[in-house]
Amino acid sequence: MRIQIIGFGNIGKGLAKVLIRKEKLLKKKHDLKIKVVSITDVTGTAKDDNGINLSKALEIMENGRGILAYPKATKMNGIEAIKTIHADVVVEVTNTKIEDGEPGMSHMLQAIKQGKHVVTSNKGPLALKFQELNNSAKKNSVQFKFEASVGGAMPIINFAHETLSGDKINAIEGILNGTTNYILTRMSKEEKSFEMVLREAQEMGIAESDPSYDIDGIDTACKLVILANGILGIKKTYKDVKTQGIRKITPEAVKLAKEDGYVIKLIGEVKNNNLEVSPRLVPKNHPLNVEGVLNVALLKTDLAGDITIVGKGAGSIETNSAILSDIISIWRTGI
Repeated sequence: MRIQIIGFGNIGKGLAKVLIRKEKLLKKKHDLKIKVVSITDVTGTAKDDNGINLSKALEIMENGRGILAYPKATKMNGIEAIKTIHADVVVEVTNTKIEDGEPGMSHMLQAIKQGKHVVTSNKGPLALKFQELNNSAKKNSVQFKFEASVGGAMPIINFAHETLSGDKINAIEGILNGTTNYILTRMSKEEKSFEMVLREAQEMGIAESDPSYDIDGIDTACKLVILANGILGIKKTYKDVKTQGIRKITPEAVKLAKEDGYVIKLIGEVKNNNLEVSPRLVPKNHPLNVEGVLNVALLKTDLAGDITIVGKGAGSIETNSAILSDIISIWRTGI
């Protein structure tokens, strides 16, 4: 299988590390040999029809240089790489931009137009134009895979489509952002203010220097849209989500909740064609009460009842568990 990596930040580099680590297992277990024939970042594109030396590419990036420093790399951008380099699968892992979904949206549409399967962790394009991407993939007879876009390592989407293929899933709710869950967990356990815990989370690298995407519920809303479209078949976009973040939660509110046997969590829920993200009271012994940076999703089904999935919602290696799963799935069904 020939793949192209578009985006070589934390997730892209994590994929390179995973492919090195799992090379023998992929061959032995799945009879799958993966060649990364190109890697593109903001500086340019490295390409090799015989397969890029992933260790060399990682070494270059760790030395603070862009992929343009790879031998014989060019200033070719992502669209040009997708158009001109022969590959079976495009792995699109550029940064999420909720404003317009670019450049990921254009990368995905171009790959699909070229007849290439797409695997992505990029939430922005899916939150804005899921139906356009999905319909384009069907029209061009390619697979469009996005397990890594929700919940990191948690197998929510594939689990729903495969293991629960005979069930009707009526609703989904969960904690889909590790940063906010970490903040609320610390506030509950240590009775500290939101501002103090946020500052400490930023110092630890758990929260971004501009944390608004997480704490204002935007990230959770994007993921909820993907679950609504990808699992429940509800045609919604990011603009349809009623969203409230956690900025206004006080230590007093957290303390009162604890005294009554509850914790406060940022919950995303899709139910009855409605999508909402908001802080909610969750009983202490409820399956949705997970701590730290963990994510959790509760799928409400007609046959299996309530199914709860818990896992790490972020991390370059953890997220690539989902990306690799999607790549293997494409291989199994034929490229």
